Amino acid sequence: MKFKEQVAIVTGAGQGIGFEICRRLALEGALVILNDVDENLTQAAANTINEDGINKCIPFAGDAGDAIFIQNMVDETVERFGKIDMVIANAGITLFGDFFTYSPESFSRVLQVNLGGTFFLAQAAANQMRKQLTGGSLLFTSSVTGHQAHKDLAVYGMTKAALEMLAKNLVIEVSKYKINVNTIAPGATLTERTLNDPGYEKIWSELTPMGRPATVADIANAALFFVSEDAKHITGQSLIVDGGWTCISPSPF
Repeated sequence: MKFKEQVAIVTGAGQGIGFEICRRLALEGALVILNDVDENLTQAAANTINEDGINKCIPFAGDAGDAIFIQNMVDETVERFGKIDMVIANAGITLFGDFFTYSPESFSRVLQVNLGGTFFLAQAAANQMRKQLTGGSLLFTSSVTGHQAHKDLAVYGMTKAALEMLAKNLVIEVSKYKINVNTIAPGATLTERTLNDPGYEKIWSELTPMGRPATVADIANAALFFVSEDAKHITGQSLIVDGGWTCISPSPF
């Protein structure tokens, strides 16, 4: 029960990495606000976690790229639980597209969710945390595409690299309030989405030095470490969880 009675907000958590982070936090005693843009998926995810008798997961559906929604989610969390101890900004979208024809609409949407959503969630949570005088943890989800080029992901990769710089910059802003801020950068990971690609696991097992892509548990392990008491003196850092792929960078193309 490492996170007993601590309050967490996790965005983009209807499935995949975000869901596993919520499940693990709840299992270890946290009160978890689970957010996803899809209302049915959000409710189903929370129900699944609570079915185990945990009853510590609260669904909160909405667009994590909308600054007004973000502030409302933070406000309602504080109204219900009186505090926020950790925020994991996991929501993000991937809109593949050729650089030469990429549309302004896709560009704006990716930046709105991946950068704007993370920035304003961190801002709203940090404002609450400094009022509490007890500190807290901010964690952002980056990607190996913020470290290595990936075809048709120029905009996505750009946003993920920017999140790592945001974490570094916020060290200046939030450290005096006992808030740490870090980033995890997952590599190829088996999720509901990637498992729909019949060749995904085989290709990434061949390309990854450790012989397999990550599981959601691999990424959740890193996330829970960064928001735990064990990591309170670690801030402004990014941890790549990719089985060694970025060390040798064999192309999947």
